[in-house]
Formats: sequence, structure tokens, C-alpha cells
Amino acid sequence: MDSGRITVLVENTAGGRGLLAEHGLSFWIEIGSRRILFDTGQSEILFHNARILGIDLGKVDAIVLSHGHYDHVGGLQRILEIAPAVPIYLHPQALEAKFAGSREQSRQIGMEREVAQAVERRIHDGLGSFTNGPVEILPGVWVTGEIPRKSALEDTGGPFYMDPNCTQPDELLDDQALVLETHDGLVVVLGCAHAGVVNTLDYVAELFSGRPIRTVCGGMHLVRASHARITHTIEAIRRHNVQRIGPAHCTGIEASRGLWNALPEKCFVCNVGTQITF
Repeated sequence: MDSGRITVLVENTAGGRGLLAEHGLSFWIEIGSRRILFDTGQSEILFHNARILGIDLGKVDAIVLSHGHYDHVGGLQRILEIAPAVPIYLHPQALEAKFAGSREQSRQIGMEREVAQAVERRIHDGLGSFTNGPVEILPGVWVTGEIPRKSALEDTGGPFYMDPNCTQPDELLDDQALVLETHDGLVVVLGCAHAGVVNTLDYVAELFSGRPIRTVCGGMHLVRASHARITHTIEAIRRHNVQRIGPAHCTGIEASRGLWNALPEKCFVCNVGTQITF
């Protein structure tokens, strides 16, 4: 694979003049002449930050969604408009209704129905595909598809449901990661890791026959995690000998502190404007 670069377009914090932050995530990935947009943040901030950073979103070659929550799909409708012939890759359950909260007070946190219908039409027209399993979307660029849940300490990380009455738990089977094959090893890009960071890394190692995982960046959804789960995550990162860790978005203050304290030489800031080369 050619050398490449990941630029953080949307994240909860911003690291440069004129850049804006929001609760959301989006990465712009450049590999040679190819460009991938991984998630679209929550709002129009995606387009503001892209303009400040000199990124032309209309030149995207593929769109990947990590899952169907609002803070990862908020800019999707406009992206579909400015890139009308670009393929999109997502798990089919990313289009389903999603709610958070309790029976007494729930809120809709999924994709708007009109946007979901536009995505369905695009895939029906042969532009992209649903990713129930692993899919190579470009040479050396993979989407994991559904990630097996094996770790007893990991769960989805919150009160997520498939109905407004909050009676049907959402296991978030749509959660998936992006994997880049590089000369030095694998780069794993996370959206929220609702399947669990440990489950995700173990699955990536299995898919790629134990090839070294060199870089992991993105949301880890450890914001509500127990100390035991955070420790379990750190142990897995050590076990996989990951060399660079960029905790972002929904990782949470306690988990981020734990990662930085345990792995200070491997962690890096992953806010809006950050660029990761490989």
C-alpha cells in the first residue's frame, strides 16, 4: 500500500485556530490518490473544518459508516449530495431505528429516515454495499463488518434500544471498524467500538492472520466503563503490541487518563486537525 495520512475532521475537541468541535467523529483518509471519508460527524461542522483544513470533500472515493448513531451520520445527507456517484459501505442495521434513554424518557439517535432511504437507493444502484462481513473496499482498505462479541467484560457501553419504549436492546451489530494494510502493519480506525475495543482488535488480528496492529485511533466508548474493563482494554493493547494509540470522542476522561498513564509513549492527541501518517 502507498503511504497515507489520516486527518481528524470532527471530534469532541479541536486543536487549531478556526476549527470547531462537537460530540461526533469523522476521519479523512488519504492513501496515494484515493480518499475515504469515515463517518460524517453530527452537523455542518464537518464542512467548516474541511474548508479550514483545505480538504475538498467532493473528491471522496468511498464513504464508510462505523454505525448508525447521529453523531457519526449527521453530515451524510450533504455528502450524498456533493458526491452523488461515490460508493458507500455500512452494515444494514445502521439504517434501522435507534433510541437511547429509558421507557420514561427516550430519544431518537439514529439516521433520519430520508437519509436512510437515500443510502438504500445508492446501494440498490450498485454504489457500495452492505457489510455484514469483511469487505475490501479499495486495495488494502477493509471494513470489518459485524464484529464477534467474545469478551465477557465488554458491552455496547450504554442504554441503547431499537424502539422508542426502550424494550428491545440494541446490540449495535452495525458497529464496525476500518482497517488499512500498510508496509509496517495494520492501522485500525474506530468509530465508537460499541463491539468493544478488545473484541475489535482480537477480530482484526484473526482476520489478518496475526499481522501486527501498529496504530489504533478513534472512539472507544469507555465513558461508562468499569476499572476492570479499562484495565482489560489496556492489557489487550499491550498484548497486540500496538505502537500508537489515539483515544478520541467517546473514550471518556477516566479511560483516556488510564491509557495515557499506562502507555504514555504510545498515546497521541486525536482531536480536530490532528494528522496521522503511515
